Amino acid sequence: MLLADVARISREVAGTPARNEKTAALARLFRDAQPSEAPVVITYLAGRLPQRRIGVGWSTLRERFEPAAQPRLTVLGVHAALNRIAAVSGKGAQARRRDLIGELMGAATEPEQSFLLGLIGGELRQGALDALAVEGLAAAVGAPADDVRRAVMLGGSLGAVAEALLARGPDALTDFRLEVGRPVLPMLAHSAKDVDDALDRLGPCVLEEKLDGIRVQVHRDGDRVRIFTRTLEDITDRLPEVVAAARELAVDQAILDGEVIALDPAGRPRPFQETASRVGSRLDVEGQQATLPVSPVFFDLLAVDGRDLLQLATTERHAELARIAPEPRRVRRMVAAEPGSPDVRRGAREFAVGVLDRGHEGVVVKALDAPYRAGRRGSAWLKVKPVHTLDLVVLGAEWGHGRRTGKLSNLHLGARRPDGSFAMLGKTFKGLTDSMLAWQTDHLRSLATDDDGFVVRVRPELVVEIAFDGLQRSTRYPAGVTLRFARVVRFREDKPATESDTVETVLGLLG
Repeated sequence: MLLADVARISREVAGTPARNEKTAALARLFRDAQPSEAPVVITYLAGRLPQRRIGVGWSTLRERFEPAAQPRLTVLGVHAALNRIAAVSGKGAQARRRDLIGELMGAATEPEQSFLLGLIGGELRQGALDALAVEGLAAAVGAPADDVRRAVMLGGSLGAVAEALLARGPDALTDFRLEVGRPVLPMLAHSAKDVDDALDRLGPCVLEEKLDGIRVQVHRDGDRVRIFTRTLEDITDRLPEVVAAARELAVDQAILDGEVIALDPAGRPRPFQETASRVGSRLDVEGQQATLPVSPVFFDLLAVDGRDLLQLATTERHAELARIAPEPRRVRRMVAAEPGSPDVRRGAREFAVGVLDRGHEGVVVKALDAPYRAGRRGSAWLKVKPVHTLDLVVLGAEWGHGRRTGKLSNLHLGARRPDGSFAMLGKTFKGLTDSMLAWQTDHLRSLATDDDGFVVRVRPELVVEIAFDGLQRSTRYPAGVTLRFARVVRFREDKPATESDTVETVLGLLG
């Protein structure tokens, strides 16, 4: 399959608001794809690289190349080229990557170049979400969409399911079932405004503390234990204490969902960045275990001793979890069987406050009758946590690519120092609508002091309200911290930069 075909369908999907037209376009593409091409095609349509990172930044991508006259790049050929770029290391690596990018871009037509720039730069926004791809794939092979969706949940990879379906048709769906040792995508939660909102939306439910740790899925089969992240990466070797804890459970086979968290001597969570660094490091595991031990805390059970529990209600799955895991290994929870009762609502609010007082993120509220929907952000789980916002100043913005070509997109955000200058805290393009992009492009151009073709630096005058989930320490930024999951709420034209939030205010949020 030619890359041009993928780029064309990407534009079609982005250009139509109609879901059925998006699905039909994706179905046409999948019918033309070879099984071996499917995982790469699907990953590209989702705006991701199979390699994740290839060591190429915008300083390289901003170079312009004469486009090819006719499309000749294949999907697998591009995949191989990006593999070669990702493998470059050592002295002269940057120059070698630049040469390889030049070869790739020089072989691409203008539409293909635009597609590749957005894909490699992480700004491909064509709307081909996984849910649409599932429906398109189902239509392409004549399988029920629900059956394909379940296969993806249990197989852990839309690409793997697509490859099997394109090779063997709907019969391949029987390959994908819940198995100990094979991770599944985790169930996710939508957000609720507050506890009362969650109670109103769910009815009989349970509130569970939302820990500020790393989501893990633990598989035990006898003495064999494997640990996976929410992205299905195997991290078993990094967490020997979690392996030991799993072996202590009163069960022979199980698949558990939970969090790994580092606690201080008082039992309060250590900063998220410390937990993340510990879980992410492959170096000196024994030494790190001694200096920063982590603990697993479970909140769900997907399978036990050969039984698939996914379709059971929350209450039934928890009863099984309580049977095999001691209380210290389970999250604190409060059942709200009668959420309309004033006493229950008051107790639910007090429970949520207590979770925050213990240093955790908030609560997850779950319908008591809900099954476990692996890989889906279901309305049966609602997360409630305080939303932090800051009024920050725009210090610059990066020119966008793909759908955002010609628009200033990624905002550079700063907090005010005592001397009136600004310390950069990070970047974001999240939360920006098309109308906001158009407005900020025009406005920031009027404030521009420099444009190197990649970043437009501006006078620090525009204040923007930013929501974020927390702070993490970072040596990349001058204040030593950066924002987690920052997104734009609104522009504050009513507020001068002199009234924006200060570095001192930001650092005070670290606690």
